[in-house]
Amino acid sequence: MKKKILIVASNFYPNITKSLINYATKNLKNVKYNIVYVPGIFEIPVVISKNIKKYNGFIAIGCVIKGKTNHFELISNSTTAAIMNLTIQYKKPIGNGIISCFNKSQAVNRLDKGKDAAIAVTKILQM
Repeated sequence: MKKKILIVASNFYPNITKSLINYATKNLKNVKYNIVYVPGIFEIPVVISKNIKKYNGFIAIGCVIKGKTNHFELISNSTTAAIMNLTIQYKKPIGNGIISCFNKSQAVNRLDKGKDAAIAVTKILQM
């Protein structure tokens, strides 16, 4: 039976998200996957939590770009910590394809992080 993966993607920066997803899905071999969109990265952990028993693994996709306040750091750190807690608590792999950048050009240069997240999840599922 094929493993099932849920990609939970923040659509705050739709073009960046689309590219991250493309990199991820090109690297998902021999698995079934679905994609769910959420408004921002902060919503990703709750959607994973709601679906934790339905899937073998998850990929978190999104982008945070620094603004003029420390909101960027708070959201990035909180989301990463929540994803790690879910991974440990439920012993299910969650590939972190969320990029935190200082500007859009830096984000464009990091789109392959979707690929890295997909490869990480599929390797853990093979163990």
